[in-house]
This record gives sequence, structure tokens and C-alpha cells, in this order.
Amino acid sequence: MNTTPDLNSKGYNNYGAHLREKYNGQRVYKVIVDGGFSCPNRDGSKGFGGCTYCNVDSFTPEISRTALTMKSQLLDGMERAKNHYKAEKFIVYFQPNTNTYAPVSLLKTMYDGALSINSDEVVGFSVGTRPDCIDAEKVALLESYCDRLDVDLEMGMESIYDETLEQINRGCSHAEFVAAVELFQDSPIDLCVHTIFGFPWETREMMLNYVHEINRFPQIKFVKFHHLHIVEGSIMGVKYKREPFKLFSLEEYTDLLCELIPMLRPDIVIQRLFGISDWDLLIAPNWGLKKTQIQTYIEKEIERRGIVQGSVYITK
Repeated sequence: MNTTPDLNSKGYNNYGAHLREKYNGQRVYKVIVDGGFSCPNRDGSKGFGGCTYCNVDSFTPEISRTALTMKSQLLDGMERAKNHYKAEKFIVYFQPNTNTYAPVSLLKTMYDGALSINSDEVVGFSVGTRPDCIDAEKVALLESYCDRLDVDLEMGMESIYDETLEQINRGCSHAEFVAAVELFQDSPIDLCVHTIFGFPWETREMMLNYVHEINRFPQIKFVKFHHLHIVEGSIMGVKYKREPFKLFSLEEYTDLLCELIPMLRPDIVIQRLFGISDWDLLIAPNWGLKKTQIQTYIEKEIERRGIVQGSVYITK
């Protein structure tokens, strides 16, 4: 059993505290930019319709979806963060769709353009992608920014089971995810892994096994935990309306988190404990709470139970 480092009062290694410590107390916020990328699982390269749970608008703020240019998205996003959250520095975040799904020359032009906007206020660069859309040349491009920025690549693992990946029309296997992760051995890039808990055919034990898989890769520095939620415009949304299936209640999902967080390697920073879409797109589960209220509920339960990240993590 490992000795757990001094995390913080929340009981887990959370992203807000990580940013405050890393940037000497400065208020640092991510600003989302939509670069207009597609996805090989939507444009016919691998399939059509995307992953069955996905409507790209459901995880992109409306203001980002309606802004016309990258420059306007970033300038507007920075201004809002300054006004609403007293932000001082920013992380440029290419989020919607697959943001390495283009030739390297085009990627460089787009990345350079985005990072040139208010460059003196930008300290980080974050890119979201799929495991099958990253290769050594694209890793090298991302690494070229590491001399002046903190760079992280966010990659969807979603599930570790190929049966699930096939059922959700993911378009890539877990072996492809592992191969992509291995590209980042000894890389200065911080790797962030995204998971989804609650596919109705997966058992609790199966979901807990996600953590063991994440733990074995030292290059994974961040995680985003999401519960499965059903949104308008998704294939799964159509199926759910026809025949509803079991989804997590807030209490059930919190209970899962309280079991898996102690298993998680203590150095990994948890960027998100759950995911939520805009109200106009959410079908289920509707927990009847705002995002901040859900966060508060989960964190209070973590505190009440005395949960400590890494307390039962075992080095293998």
C-alpha cells in the first residue's frame, strides 16, 4: 500500500487546487475553442453518426458553438472569465470533436493562430482527441509547444472493454488506446484520460477495473470521470426514449466514486468527477440540481465518508 501525499481538504487530488499551486495562486481558466474539426466516426472514414452517446453540442458551451472565429471565441471567453471569475491567466482548450484529426501542417497553423491571441496571458494548451487520431508526428508537434506552455492531451478511453466500445460504435479498440498512451512515454506532455461510467451492461466490478488500467500508465497525469448521461441528438437518446434503461442516480454514482477514488494512484489529478450537458439537451438522468450543487453533494459525501485518494492503491 502506498503512502498517500498530502492532497487537500477535499480528500482527492483536484484540478482547482492543482492549478492554484502550479501557478502560485493565480486564477487560471480554460477557454474553449471550436476549431471546426470533424471526427473519423462521423465523416465516414470509420463510420457515421459518431459514438452512440455523443452529441458534440452537449459538451460544448452554447457561446462557443455560436462564435464565428477562433479569435472571437477566445477573446470572448477570456473576457467572460475575467469578468465572472477574475481570471488572470488562461489555458487554450481545443475541445469539440477530434482536434488532431487533420494533417500536421494544418494543425500547426490552427494551433499557432489560437496561441498567438493574448499570448502573454496564455500559460497552457489543451487538446482533445481520440486514440486513433494521434501518432508520433502529432506528438512531436504538441511537444514543440512545451518550451513555453504547459501542454496536455485529453484522450477518450471511455471503457476498457472492446465489447462496450463496439456496442457504442466507438470505432477504435482498447488496444489502440494503449498504443496511443505508449507514445507519451518520457514525454513532457501531460496526458488526460476521459472515462464514462454507467453503461448499463457493465457491472460495478467492471467499472472499478478502469482504475487499475489507468494506474498502470505513469504518463497519465489527469483524469476526467463522467457518468453516462443521455442527450438529445444522440443515437442512445433515441433508444432511451423508446425503451428507457437503468442509469445512475446521484446517490449511486457518488457511491461508485467513493469506492474508486481510494483505488486511484494518488499523484493523478482529477479534473472532473462527473459530466453534465446543457438542460435543453439533457434527457436523463436529471438529478434536479445545478452543476455546483452536484459538485457540493459529491464532495460532502467524500468528506463524510473520510475518502482519501490513493489510500488503497497498491503498486503492482
